[in-house]
Amino acid sequence: MDSRDGVAPDLSMAVRAALEGHEEGFRTLYRAIQPGLLRYMKLLVGSDAEDVASETWLHVVRDLHTFRGDGEAFRRWTLTIGRHRALDHVRRHQRRPAVTMPVDVLAELTADDDTAAAALETLTTDSALALIATLPRDQAEAVLLRVVVGLEPAAAAQVLGKRSGAVRTAVYRGLRRLAEQLDGLADAKGAEGDVTEPVRSTEPAPARETKGS
Repeated sequence: MDSRDGVAPDLSMAVRAALEGHEEGFRTLYRAIQPGLLRYMKLLVGSDAEDVASETWLHVVRDLHTFRGDGEAFRRWTLTIGRHRALDHVRRHQRRPAVTMPVDVLAELTADDDTAAAALETLTTDSALALIATLPRDQAEAVLLRVVVGLEPAAAAQVLGKRSGAVRTAVYRGLRRLAEQLDGLADAKGAEGDVTEPVRSTEPAPARETKGS
């Protein structure tokens, strides 16, 4: 935060400062990117997230001199490095981390006019990650990068090494699946005499992907 006017510094300026060897520039980048990176690592490697995030930053520092681009490109670059480190970690341990969440937490999400994306925003970080972790991995990664980290489809596609259309489709299917889970909980509560409107996702269906998208 710029102490002079209270305006958050532009990440592109921070990138330039970091490339010139200024520690404050790198600290700004770390503070801006670490929270989203750590959430992503928790999805991919569970309780080992902090270790893998630390390994990611070591690689970023090592290869910083090779980076070319603006602040958003740096965010994508860091998340991509993190993904590679996480997948290497999973391959070494031959397992996908299990993230659990009590069913009663899910039940509390059912409410009028909620969408699955809005429901995720109401959860704590750990609960949101646990809910997303119930999805197939391609959908889970796409939903997390779009809804939790806040990347645009094109940026998320670059991190995942996929087409933008494929990411939009994965997000749509993931949110639909989450909405169905919440609908099922609402129906179960209704069967017990507690009438609750089901949650419906308003995420638009992805347009048919054309060649080159």
